[in-house]
Amino acid sequence: MFITNPEIEEYLKSLIQEEDPVLKEMEELGHKLNFPIVDKLVGRFFYLLTKLKKPKLIVELGSGFGYSGYWFAKALTDGKVILTDYKEENINLAKKFFENGNLSEKAIFRTGDAIEIVSEYKNIDILFLDLEKRRYKEAVEKLIPNLNPNALIIADNVLWHGKVVQKNPDKQTEAIKEFNEFMFNLPDFFTTIIPLRDGVLISLKQ
Repeated sequence: MFITNPEIEEYLKSLIQEEDPVLKEMEELGHKLNFPIVDKLVGRFFYLLTKLKKPKLIVELGSGFGYSGYWFAKALTDGKVILTDYKEENINLAKKFFENGNLSEKAIFRTGDAIEIVSEYKNIDILFLDLEKRRYKEAVEKLIPNLNPNALIIADNVLWHGKVVQKNPDKQTEAIKEFNEFMFNLPDFFTTIIPLRDGVLISLKQ
């Protein structure tokens, strides 16, 4: 099931004139390997949020080979993005891409369990979730104390190819639905979902 009309999505992409060669290489690699990345439309949205937020610390849970982290880093003026992934090969690829884009000084690369790693960091301004979907709720519950006032929580894939509206969802879809309901009812947070690509949840700590 399409979240947005494919023709509308292609139209939006056609409006983008500038092209970062490193991002283009990452997009081509994602397509070649069938590796899920947030796509340039979502990436530009993250860039804009970062410019508006002016964060000092962004942490990602599940960075893959660094595509979303690269967009965050491009927008940082004075801060760091922590990239995490359980596969060392992904983190090594991310390091290479960041070096090619002259963004290495804006990033810290960590391999291992994302929630355990990120638990080490305090005063988080943006928390980005893109790890196993069943762990989204666990991540938020454990990391709320580590968030700054007015921090943003961003979660990808929260519409899960449209499966969230199915009558008999599978376990992974059920976990995403549970997470969405949890976030919309979480005290002191204001949450919405942008139906862009596969659904992006954004929640502001108030």
